[in-house]
Amino acid sequence: MSHVTTSDGTRIAYRDHPRPGAPRTALLLHGLAGHMGEWDALIPRLCRSGFRVVSYDARAHGASTRRPPDVTRAAYVEDAATLIGELALGPVTLVGQSLGGHTAMLLASARPELVAALVLVEAGPAGPSPDVPARIGGWLDSWPTPFRSLAEAEGFLGHAAWASGLEERADGWHPRFDRDRMVESLAELAENAYWREWSSLTCPTLVVQGENGTMRPTEAADMRELRPDTRVRVVPGAGHDVHLEEPEQLADAIEEFTRTVGHDYDSNAR
Repeated sequence: MSHVTTSDGTRIAYRDHPRPGAPRTALLLHGLAGHMGEWDALIPRLCRSGFRVVSYDARAHGASTRRPPDVTRAAYVEDAATLIGELALGPVTLVGQSLGGHTAMLLASARPELVAALVLVEAGPAGPSPDVPARIGGWLDSWPTPFRSLAEAEGFLGHAAWASGLEERADGWHPRFDRDRMVESLAELAENAYWREWSSLTCPTLVVQGENGTMRPTEAADMRELRPDTRVRVVPGAGHDVHLEEPEQLADAIEEFTRTVGHDYDSNAR
């Protein structure tokens, strides 16, 4: 694990999975209250597909600065841009889930020169969503922390990857984030929609939905109406955490997408 430091002093923890000679780089962005380890099942497939892969803990998450001075959408976007610049990655394929997908979308809109292609997993322009901070706050409040064991945590959270993001202390296993920073991270999403940013995108884009996910019922269709070249893949049986529940199907979708968008993608990725 390594770190980069952003302009506001926030340290961002990341892991680089180099592949010498790889023509493409994938930057992976996890969702709210998550961590970079959620991508561990997907990374080997992407590496075998010819990607150099970089994953990272978002600010206020995991091994990155736990209480950064800023958790606005712009700050999250700047972190991704800083990684691309500091590691000389770009232009990259951005793969983001949930809040990480939203960050990826905003980066592709604000800094198109950094992005060769975009994969949004259970993420889109949505909004406004005034109930989201209270709903997510209530969910976080329901966690019976500290968990007495990782097995107990996995049973409650529903997946080993979520449990592996916890830290062990003397009294048990705790989240590696603060509840208030998670809720603050959603403040702008509660008040705004981001269809203008979506409409401005120019890079090839794949939207991956779980059949039982949480995207709004017409969101993907509305996205395609504004950008008809958008690819959409629905993963049968999956919920919001497609990357955890069906990593092989997600990898198949990404491989097919990056293969079929053709020469233009290859040129942008170099």
